[in-house]
Amino acid sequence: MASLFDQYEQASARSSSFSRPQRPQVSTNQEPKSTGFINDTMEDDIPIFNKQKIEFSPPAAITHMQVCNNYLILAMKNNKIFRLDLRTPDNPEDIEVTVNHTDVIHNIFLDPLGKHLLVSMKSGEVIHLSRNSKKPRLLSRMKGHLIESIAWNRAAASESSSGEILIGTNKGLIFECELLSVEESKFFQANVEQYFKQVYDLGQDTPTPITGLVFERLQTTDQILRRFFIVITTPARIYTIIGDIPVSSEPPVFSVIFAGYEGTIPRFTELPGDFGYSQLCLLYSRYKGAPQSFAWMAGPGVYYGNVNNNVKTCQDILLMDPKLVPYPHDDFEIKPRSIVMTNFHMLLVYPNSVKVVCTLNEQLVFEDNFPLRNGDLLGMVQDPVRGLIWTFTDHCVYKYKVIREDRDVWKIYLDKGQYELAKEYCQDNPASMNEVLTKEAEHLFQNKKYEESALFYAMTKNSFEDVALKFIHVEQDDALKIFLKNTLGGLKKEDKAQKTMLVIWLLEILLNQLSSYKQKFGDDGDKYKLLHESFHTLIQEPQIMDNLTENKNAIYDLIGSHGNIDDLIFFACMMQDYDRVISHHIQQKNYDKALETLENQFDLKLYYKFSSTLIQHSPQQTVTAWMNQGSKLDPKRFISALVQHGNKNKQLCNEAVRYLEFCVKTLKTRDQAIHNYLFSLYVMYKPDELMNYLRYYGQVADLVCYDLKYGLRLCLERGLKEASVHIYSTLGLYEEAVDLALQVDVEIAKANADNPDDDDDLRKKLWLRIARHVIEEEKDVKRAMESLHQCELLKIEDILPFFPDFVTIDHFKEAICDSLAEYNQHIEGLKEKMCEATDSAKQIRADITSVRSKYNVVKAVMKCSECSLSLMEKPFYLFPCQHAFHSDCLVDHVWPHLKPKTRVRVRELQSKLEHELLQTPITNADTVSLTSNISLPQRDTTKDELDQIVASECLYCGQLMIRSINKPFINMDKFTEVMESWR
Repeated sequence: MASLFDQYEQASARSSSFSRPQRPQVSTNQEPKSTGFINDTMEDDIPIFNKQKIEFSPPAAITHMQVCNNYLILAMKNNKIFRLDLRTPDNPEDIEVTVNHTDVIHNIFLDPLGKHLLVSMKSGEVIHLSRNSKKPRLLSRMKGHLIESIAWNRAAASESSSGEILIGTNKGLIFECELLSVEESKFFQANVEQYFKQVYDLGQDTPTPITGLVFERLQTTDQILRRFFIVITTPARIYTIIGDIPVSSEPPVFSVIFAGYEGTIPRFTELPGDFGYSQLCLLYSRYKGAPQSFAWMAGPGVYYGNVNNNVKTCQDILLMDPKLVPYPHDDFEIKPRSIVMTNFHMLLVYPNSVKVVCTLNEQLVFEDNFPLRNGDLLGMVQDPVRGLIWTFTDHCVYKYKVIREDRDVWKIYLDKGQYELAKEYCQDNPASMNEVLTKEAEHLFQNKKYEESALFYAMTKNSFEDVALKFIHVEQDDALKIFLKNTLGGLKKEDKAQKTMLVIWLLEILLNQLSSYKQKFGDDGDKYKLLHESFHTLIQEPQIMDNLTENKNAIYDLIGSHGNIDDLIFFACMMQDYDRVISHHIQQKNYDKALETLENQFDLKLYYKFSSTLIQHSPQQTVTAWMNQGSKLDPKRFISALVQHGNKNKQLCNEAVRYLEFCVKTLKTRDQAIHNYLFSLYVMYKPDELMNYLRYYGQVADLVCYDLKYGLRLCLERGLKEASVHIYSTLGLYEEAVDLALQVDVEIAKANADNPDDDDDLRKKLWLRIARHVIEEEKDVKRAMESLHQCELLKIEDILPFFPDFVTIDHFKEAICDSLAEYNQHIEGLKEKMCEATDSAKQIRADITSVRSKYNVVKAVMKCSECSLSLMEKPFYLFPCQHAFHSDCLVDHVWPHLKPKTRVRVRELQSKLEHELLQTPITNADTVSLTSNISLPQRDTTKDELDQIVASECLYCGQLMIRSINKPFINMDKFTEVMESWR
């Protein structure tokens, strides 16, 4: 047996089962969560309401019990209160409420938050015990009233105040009161009750106890008035009151509502068979939520129904769909003592048992018998916050744990034919869901709602063959289509064979229907069009298309067997099988449709495949289609088609030229095959446009795209001399170009004669040919003389031999004079240059003489400008700028700047000087002088050459310093070493 705390913690983890589950909307086409065989096992044998006895021995007999917000209160027969915070069960409290041992506790009331405990004594005294206090306080204003019921304020209750509450007495009086916590009251006033005023007397004629009292606020859009409903029960009647209270009302606020019933009786329902007491119970979806239903335990049974939370006026009905549920036993002498409601059940407490009645079918579903040795059951309570259910005898306390209360709810709804509700409560059970769907499908089938029935049959796991035969027997093709389509959607991805079978069967049904409608009504009827549209819609659905793609050949055969050519073309387009579509249009000689299909697809290979046929029958449209694709197509692949039919059709040739011009001018293609073919078309069909094409590409052979030799041959064959001249010139055959141009036009020959601008001899030769042609062939002396002005290379004496003997000098007198004047001017220019050369020679001789007599004084203290050592220690060089260098220092500095070939020469000269110096004998002065005189010219020559290489200019003042300005001061190879030395 578990301890009180352990059992509470275990139940707390499952207390969410008390909350009423939200009812999601269920789609009728939602598929079950599992597939294949359904394991229809029995439910667990664990009862829905699992009882646990709490290991607890009360110090005295228990008379009353309340549990709210995890606070457990037990009233003892010895007038003591046992209080326990279930969150800290190790600290129970035992509080004595009165010292008058003759008095007896009549009833206890605990607010939903567990802050206020009211103990009503038989003597009429009312005692208040705050949650944080162990000192009971007598409420003097309530003295003399025996409290039977309290309506707590769920919405306004707080830690400091209970808010407005209603209190019902045994004489039918209703009071309004507000309780403050002990901590608050001791600072502001002596009394716990803020006020205590009577608001209504229900027992004016005959005092009757108020056994139940509840009020709740209703939602309204009014910002000034607050709307409440009040439910009051007596042993035989249940009253309902709806009223509005202004926001600015002063306490007691409920007097505004009850004032309207002075002298009258509120709306009530009376049940016969009063047994002296009753109990009112409301079911809430959550704490502080709106009540969903009510149950009133009265004499003849439980009066049960729903609460209307959407009342618009005070005259609206509050308690909806009420019904009387009789008590589940044959012995009417035994009356229930208490009642508790859950989502789908009512728990009735009898002296020796707890009986559970389902509120959906009013059947007894569970009975829990208690042993006589533990005493009679006295009552049952439910924590309004946590939802736990507790019951007790005079010496024992029990707790009920609700386990999957809704497990069998679906069966009840199924028996009632409420299929949607049944599906809501078996979402997590595929076997139950399958049973519900099957029942609903059978119900619809029996009512001849075949299409709806097919939808639900597709969601079940029933035999596919049996269901299909059902619809075949009743000849319901539309329903069968729905069944097949939805069954197809429920198959797995790997069920390819089953999918293929269903798709082909589905299409076969549709095609048969189309054929039947077409034979009966023609293809213009609305039904046929609607069915035809549904066929197109079906084959475009993703789940269908995936299967059609893998079996398109079978589908082609199926559609073709029905002779539906339009549907066959539509399907081929959907499969992007444009090859088949275009071939069909070409076979039907519908070339425009073939071109339209070709342009609307993206496979460029089809352009090449069908170009030969389409260009023959629709050249303009075909070329336009090619041009629309731009650079995506390869023009070379169309040449064969153009050449094949080009000679037969002039229009095709014109379209070929249009396309090739597009490729050349717009696409900027430089492919030689394209240009050669365009060139040939120009030569054969459009010679007038050939020269424009040739001029566009100019006369630079490397920039020309066509084959020059091929083009020249075509032009010569066709006698196109001007084009031939252009190509000759482009090939660099200027003599042939000029010779041929003279046969066409002298001006063209002149233009080509100037093309070899880098060869004056050739230019002169070409102009002489032109001049000779003009003189000898055209006999035009004046025009020949103009050639002298057009080419600066020609002189009068060059063309004189071409003139005939009878020509007088008057024709070229002016040219001769101009030539003589030009010669005279040239002679004068030569004289001026000779004078300038004479003056320069004199100046150079003077400079040489000056340099020979120039000298510098070398002092003993002078140092080398490179190594800073004494200059006299080694051979040295002295420059006019006064910089002096040792010969080896100068060579070392110049060395990196010399070319490799020059370095080799320097080494050779140095070695040669050393060799000559070693071969000179050193004996006496005369011998040395004689030997030196013999080798002196050779040594001087060697030394002069070496000096010319290394000492031609000063290191610091010459060009070497300027050329090395971009080099760093420190060599990069030594940079790291130098940087380290500076640290």
